[in-house]
Amino acid sequence: MSQRNTEAPRVVYEGKYQRMLVRGTWEYSERTHAGGLAAIIIAVTPEDNVLFVEQFRVPLQAPTIEMPAGLVGDIDAGESIEVSAVRELEEETGWTADHAEVLMIGPTSSGASNEKIAFVRATGLRRIGAGGGDDSEDITVHEIPRAQAAAWLVQKMGEGYELDAKLWAGLWMIEHHLDGRPRG
Repeated sequence: MSQRNTEAPRVVYEGKYQRMLVRGTWEYSERTHAGGLAAIIIAVTPEDNVLFVEQFRVPLQAPTIEMPAGLVGDIDAGESIEVSAVRELEEETGWTADHAEVLMIGPTSSGASNEKIAFVRATGLRRIGAGGGDDSEDITVHEIPRAQAAAWLVQKMGEGYELDAKLWAGLWMIEHHLDGRPRG
């Protein structure tokens, strides 16, 4: 049963990247940059290591382990998802990709935000720098053997890191097509 509310939303706060809205009884945020879209990059090095990044996240007040990710169109509103993904991969990890493929796009937290995330598979990786993010970021890059990646993530949870459930979706997408067929 649909609970569509056609009432106009009321903006209660607007910042550089987010706005807070109220529509009926719903309170939610919207991304204000081009399309409200972020990309999470699934990247495996030629040595069969999965790339993860570690950084402190202010909203959680905790360190996190993530796959490289970033906002699409935050630098150039006309930038494609694929170009944004490769740019973020380079900036955060020091690796670039010959090819980026959007696997799927879906909501990150459909009850709280309009933000969507694109899972992007990066292939043809080669190191071009140290990574670590831009001047506003303090990112540590981890290259974890693919066969040990899930166990490493569980270890990091035990050490107190915050981990997004999308990490396991990303690991699954390394091995499978969306319909479940194994990648060849």
